Amino acid sequence: MSRPIHSTTGEEITTEDAFNERFALATHTVTTAEVVIQGLDLRGPSWTKIIRDQTWWHVTFLGCEMDEGAEKHAISTGATVFPPFEGLPYNPYRGHLYTTTELGSEDLDGRIYRHQSQFGRTSNRPILETLAERIHDHAIDNALGEYLNRFDKVVAIMGGHSLHRDDATFPAVARLARALARTDHLVVTGGGPGAMEAGNLGAWMAPYPDSALDEAVEMLHAAVDFSTVEYLDAAAAVVDRFPDGAESLAIPTWFYGHEPTNAFASAVAKYFSNSIREDGLLAIATHGVVYTPGAAGTVQEVFMDATQNHYTTFEVISPMVFMDSAYWADDRLGAPKLLRQLAGDRPYQEMIAVLDDPDDIVAFIDSHPPRRP
Repeated sequence: MSRPIHSTTGEEITTEDAFNERFALATHTVTTAEVVIQGLDLRGPSWTKIIRDQTWWHVTFLGCEMDEGAEKHAISTGATVFPPFEGLPYNPYRGHLYTTTELGSEDLDGRIYRHQSQFGRTSNRPILETLAERIHDHAIDNALGEYLNRFDKVVAIMGGHSLHRDDATFPAVARLARALARTDHLVVTGGGPGAMEAGNLGAWMAPYPDSALDEAVEMLHAAVDFSTVEYLDAAAAVVDRFPDGAESLAIPTWFYGHEPTNAFASAVAKYFSNSIREDGLLAIATHGVVYTPGAAGTVQEVFMDATQNHYTTFEVISPMVFMDSAYWADDRLGAPKLLRQLAGDRPYQEMIAVLDDPDDIVAFIDSHPPRRP
C-alpha cells in the first residue's frame, strides 16, 4: 500500500526528458523529496532501472505507467501512486495544454465528446467517470497556470457562437483581436465558433499584412455552418495558407462538444466542467474582457465578470468593454447601463466602456490597467 498523501509545493515533472534529467544519474543513496511526476509512460528496462535504483520518499506519481516491479519498489520506498484510468479516450493526468493538431488527430476531440456524452448530464453519472473528469480539469488548471506565466497582458474576447463567418461583425472582431495581438496582448476566447473563432483568427493573422486577414475571412466564406465537415476544411485551408500565426489561447468545453474547437488557437485549455471553464476564463483576463454581440451566454458572462470586479474576487479589477454600441444600446440589451448602476461609485465604474473602433478599444484597455483597489 502507498503511504497517506503528502501535500507538496515542490517540483513538478511532466515530460520524460525532465524525468530523465532529474533522476537518470541518481543512485539509491539519493532520497528524493517534494516532487510530483505526472502522466508519464515509464515502462521499459531503462525507466525501471532508474526507478529501482533509488528511494521515493515524498514523491507522488500521478497516473504514470510503470512496470509492476518498479511500481512496487516506488511504493515500498515511500511514493504515493495514483494509478492510471483505463478505457478512457483521454489522459486525466496530462501535464500540458492541448493543441488544435492534437485534438484533430484521429478525431480525439470528437471521441472524447462522444465518450462523455454517453453518460448524460444527470447527477447520477458513474463516479469513476466524474472523478476522471475532475482530475483532468485540475490538470488543465495546472497546465494553464504554467502557460500563462509567459504573458503579462491577457485580454478575453467574448461573444456569440452563432455569429456566421460572412456576418460583418466577424471581421470586425478579428480586426480587434489582431490589434490586441500586435500590441503584445494574449488574446483568449472560449475556443468555439462564431465570435470566438474570429478572435483566435485575428490573433493568428497578426504577423501578416492587413490584407491577409481579408483574404483569410474570404476563404472562410466557403463554409459558414459549423456543423459541416466543410467548415473545418475551410479553417484548415486558412492555416495552410498562413502557417505562422501568432499565439492565442482557447478555453472551450466538452459540455458544448457539438461545437468544434476552432483551428486558430495555438494552445487549448479544454475542460469538461463548463462552470469552471467560464469562471476561470474571466478570472485570467486580468487586462480586460471585450464583449462582442451575443445572446444569453454572453450576457451571463458579463455579470459573472461584473461579480469578480464588484467583490474583487481575484484581487484586481479589470476593464469591461462592450464592442458595437448599436447592439448594446439601452433600448436593446442595456447591459452597460445596468452594469454602471450596479457599480455605483465602486472603482470598476471607470473601467466600463462602450466602443466601436478596435484601436479605441485597445487604447482604452491600455489606459486602464488592472487595479488593486
